[in-house]
Amino acid sequence: MKIENYIRDIQDFPKEGILFKDITPLLNDVEARRECLSILVNSLKGQKIDKVVGAESRGFFFGMLLAQELNAGFIPVRKPKKLPYETISASYALEYGTDSLEMHTDAIQKGDRILIHDDVLATGGTAKAVCELVEKLGGEIVQCNFLMELTFLNGREKIKEFPIFAALSY
Repeated sequence: MKIENYIRDIQDFPKEGILFKDITPLLNDVEARRECLSILVNSLKGQKIDKVVGAESRGFFFGMLLAQELNAGFIPVRKPKKLPYETISASYALEYGTDSLEMHTDAIQKGDRILIHDDVLATGGTAKAVCELVEKLGGEIVQCNFLMELTFLNGREKIKEFPIFAALSY
């Protein structure tokens, strides 16, 4: 089974000139979803993971499945003011301006072995911000793990000090 057959291209979404990679067909197919999860888990080569950090919001889908499969905790990283407890934040650059992400201050204990997961590695801004949050709390990043990487955007450069895995590359 080829999971790339379950990624749908949507032209001009969310704005003109963008070719959006839609993962909803993959999420909707039980066997394709299982195959994708297997590929993501197998990339860890038996590494021990204490917690999986999923980036809002599409990183939550497989992030939770990875946490379940790896018998690990799950930590959501969200946009500002979406988490109810005390948070830390990290900012990142957008095409025009900046944005930020937040994580609960008690989510990671010093030395926790962390898997960071998001659906796509594009420009690397989100991934770098998540890495900063994990490191602020003393977590050890085992891998940055993605469903797909858009290689032409060179996001890998922003997080090159960490092991990176993407199930699909475009």
